Amino acid sequence: MSTTTEPVFSVRNLWKVFGPKAGRIPGSPEAELSAEELRQKTGCTVAVRDVSFDVRKGEVFVVMGLSGSGKSTLVRCLTRLIEPTSGELAIDGEDVLGMDSGRLRELRRHRAAMVFQHFGLLPHRTVLDNVAYGLEIQGVKKAERRARAAEMVEKVGLAGFEQRRPSQLSGGQQQRVGLARALTVDPEVLLFDEPFSALDPLIRRDMQEEVIRLHREEGRTMVFITHDLSEALRLGDRIALMRDGEIVQLGTPEEIVGSPADDYVREFVRDVAREQVITVRSAMRPLDAGESVTGPALAPSATVSQAIAAVARSGDPAARVMSDGKLLGIVDHERLLGVVAGTEGEPEGEEVPV
Repeated sequence: MSTTTEPVFSVRNLWKVFGPKAGRIPGSPEAELSAEELRQKTGCTVAVRDVSFDVRKGEVFVVMGLSGSGKSTLVRCLTRLIEPTSGELAIDGEDVLGMDSGRLRELRRHRAAMVFQHFGLLPHRTVLDNVAYGLEIQGVKKAERRARAAEMVEKVGLAGFEQRRPSQLSGGQQQRVGLARALTVDPEVLLFDEPFSALDPLIRRDMQEEVIRLHREEGRTMVFITHDLSEALRLGDRIALMRDGEIVQLGTPEEIVGSPADDYVREFVRDVAREQVITVRSAMRPLDAGESVTGPALAPSATVSQAIAAVARSGDPAARVMSDGKLLGIVDHERLLGVVAGTEGEPEGEEVPV
């Protein structure tokens, strides 16, 4: 899915501090203390520490980190479900921190819908009425909201389940109801807070496929929170990796895996199969003078794993990297094996904006 550089969410120098006189911490000498030192000296805990990033229109922006890294607090700050301590936060250029209660309700009801790990379905209502609930709150007439809800139920693969109660559904089906409910209000942004972490692995993969399909069909902007690296790499156009409230690296999956910013990120991605993430755009080399290559043609976005399979099938020593009929470069055995070994294909990472 192509994206533009126009930001939907713009976040600058955002802090969330819990504790007494929290507003004094950002910009103070105490802000430089470690988390433990800060707790001992001030009684405060920094959940989000001086974070800056943009979420571009039409992208899947993943925030990843271990438990306690601040990722869930951060996503709640985007709609002020948790009030930021300081910083700047805008949606489509509008100051979120300056919104009054009415404008904030509109943001949460119409512009940015949350999909939580715990579905929060109403047990006494049918699937259809659960999905229609957001429109009911908005005052949409019954016939219209039920028609819209029925459309979304079908979109998430639950046609035929409209009259069932949540207790009659599996965990994966319940999560699909939660997703349909968020889609029904037609938000500009979908905010996912570890929505699939409680699901069985196979169901979780099905739900990931559902998100990928919906994004491909609709191009909707998504912010996805997860602690699972494979999920982040699978879903994200870009990934912000958090540790102790800070973003330690921001970049594409290829940049995160191919060029880790520090030892923490390097350890995080150590067991990733690089050839399944690194693309031939990063692994290719120019054609040498007088060299002729007739191997299989690959798009620049093809992974090294796909290139290895294509070269093996063809029996040729190299593959051509082509775009719009133009030869960009080639990937040969040496380059492909270098990526697998970790000696080739290291794209430059994106600097975290400050």
